[in-house]
Amino acid sequence: MNSLWTIQDWQSAYTEQRVQLNDLYAYVAQITNDDHAWISIATAAQLKAQIDTLALQAKTDLPLYGIPFAVKDNIDVAGFETTAACKEASYVAENDATVVAKLKAAGAIVIGKTNLDQFATGLVGVRSPFGAVKNSFNPEYISGGSSSGSSVAVANGQVPFSLGTDTAGSGRVPAGHNNIVGLKPTKGWFSTTGLVPACRTIDVISIFALNVDDAWTVAQVMQGYDETDEFSRQHPANVPSQFSKGKIAIPAQLEFYGDEQSKRAFDQAIARAEHLGYDIEEIDFTIFNQLASALYNKAWVAERTSAVAKHVTREQAHPVIAQIISQADQFTAVDMIEAEYERAQLARKINIALEPFDALMVPTAPTIYKINEVEAAPLVKNSHMGAYTNFVNFADLSALALPNVIREDGLPSGVTFIAQAWMDQALANFGQTWQQATGLTLGTSQQHYQKNIKIDSTHTVQLAVVGAHLSGMPLNFQLTNRGGTLLKKTKTAPNYHLYALKNTTPPKPALSYGATGYCIEVEIWEIPFARFGEIVAEVPAPLGIGNLKLIDGQWVKGFICENYALGDATDVSHFGGWRDYIDSKNLSNTKFKCNCIGEVAQ
Repeated sequence: MNSLWTIQDWQSAYTEQRVQLNDLYAYVAQITNDDHAWISIATAAQLKAQIDTLALQAKTDLPLYGIPFAVKDNIDVAGFETTAACKEASYVAENDATVVAKLKAAGAIVIGKTNLDQFATGLVGVRSPFGAVKNSFNPEYISGGSSSGSSVAVANGQVPFSLGTDTAGSGRVPAGHNNIVGLKPTKGWFSTTGLVPACRTIDVISIFALNVDDAWTVAQVMQGYDETDEFSRQHPANVPSQFSKGKIAIPAQLEFYGDEQSKRAFDQAIARAEHLGYDIEEIDFTIFNQLASALYNKAWVAERTSAVAKHVTREQAHPVIAQIISQADQFTAVDMIEAEYERAQLARKINIALEPFDALMVPTAPTIYKINEVEAAPLVKNSHMGAYTNFVNFADLSALALPNVIREDGLPSGVTFIAQAWMDQALANFGQTWQQATGLTLGTSQQHYQKNIKIDSTHTVQLAVVGAHLSGMPLNFQLTNRGGTLLKKTKTAPNYHLYALKNTTPPKPALSYGATGYCIEVEIWEIPFARFGEIVAEVPAPLGIGNLKLIDGQWVKGFICENYALGDATDVSHFGGWRDYIDSKNLSNTKFKCNCIGEVAQ
């Protein structure tokens, strides 16, 4: 059994019988805690309870069969103690948090609870009575918080994925400091039932993994509406599945607190994004900074005070945490209402500012500090860590923290891509491309990223277009305005005839299926499910939407035509596609594109 395995590595090991469930007892027993990543490691009895349940089920039915994972110790796991890094607040959980229950049902096994900044209040990973969590690359440096232990356990390969939480950046900063992926979902996409809250209205449970593929695999198990969580939301299914605008924003005002290595790292990120074909545009970051500062400097701190007060007195809390929550005393209920008005106003402005872009790219953290530097100035250094993270949940945005470079001093420096709510799939699709482009190894390993899954969604419809909706054609805007994104260019099965309909504006074609025919060029567009009906409503007679067979045998939705309209239509199948037919008319020439009858996929 090897360390620094991805989910795919574990799956292969089980399939090839190089690993058995019972091997997990020895595997967990050898885990050390020199870096203070763990608050508790599963006992043999805790493992046995999970393994015995799992042994009764078939591997093929469980996508995460036997895969170990870690859980931040403010998330409940049945039979494990939940501490939130405060011994006085600890209790043994009777039930699994909703997301933990889903992961267990998929076959995953909890092997321990991880360390955190107490009550998830901090971005440094040193505010814990269980010890400051050491950076996985250099133990003198912070790991980032508050999900410090969860990130280090993944970076060091003790587990292929772990759960963290994110209120102000706790699922992103530790990813950036440890060369791993941090998926911060849209608020409400994952249930938070069973989470000890930090700020109940903006908390999310996050995922750490060595690569984007694993993070997305886990997200698909965890996602979904939960009626027991009053902040859970149904996915609206109205957003693009991938980037389509070709533009990425960056802050016009960048702050690195004098860290030239971090500045150079971000310059490399800009160059990489440009190399990937994106236009980079600076935007005014003032409103982002205003919203970020509200989290700890305005009446919103009262929400943290309320959360902590449910568990312990201020005297029982970590001294820095007690200092933070005491700030609530200076605010009134009126201040809280005014703070919410300001939050809503700034959030609206931020979302409007991001509309022209696929995403906003920021340094995950502007710099990194040694543990002793943070302990000497805990509030100031912590605030620096949140420079590019604090506003995200306040503005109801999605985010994906990705590895970027290893700096000259050997420390990782990450970047985060931030998009509007429910753009999680688009971020993940882009994240695969980004992680491949970096050429970095995974975590502290020597293993490089290899894309191993296609990121599919149940929130989109694949639509084949053959005529006026093709890229660059007159009606293509009906797709792009609905968040449609081009998946691929391909052909139909060799059973279709293409006709030019008479008296249509703009000119429109019709497809007709038969026993024999031609392979006709088509584009496959992915349309957000909730917007698909709008497109269907615009389709005029004699056209309609039906099922269309592609050359690879796949069936997708596509434009079809009633037979009555074909009588006086012109058969243009020999052009092989509508674009070539239109080009031939525009150029007034007779250049045809041969597409042999009965053509099959090569």
